[in-house]
Amino acid sequence: MGITQVSADLSFSYPGFRSLRKWINRVIQDENFATGEVTIVFCTDEYLYSVNKKYLQHDYYTDIITFDNTENNVIGGDVLISVDRVRDNAGLYGEDFKKELDRVILHGILHMAGYADSDEESKRNMRMKENFYLEYRY
Repeated sequence: MGITQVSADLSFSYPGFRSLRKWINRVIQDENFATGEVTIVFCTDEYLYSVNKKYLQHDYYTDIITFDNTENNVIGGDVLISVDRVRDNAGLYGEDFKKELDRVILHGILHMAGYADSDEESKRNMRMKENFYLEYRY
């Protein structure tokens, strides 16, 4: 049990993963959940695009897909992240790559905690939560 990282189709390892794991565990605890099995999967744009198309029937690129297996207040699931898309978005938004990567990882965890981003109000709430938790990380 716990938070692990794997690479799907590229060689990537999160720099300082122990620190990330500690922060994410704290976020999960602050949201009144326990940490189950969470796998963060780093991949390329093309890999995530194929997953998006195959499993969600979405024909577009994205930075993250979350497969949520949360049960009985135990956060669990897979967070698939396109390192390519995160790097591009960091440049687009003038953000540090690692901070943008943390935001995307956090976004997936917050989905598992029940936060949505399907309309403007839920997107605002999600962004406020992301900013709140990022603030005590940085």
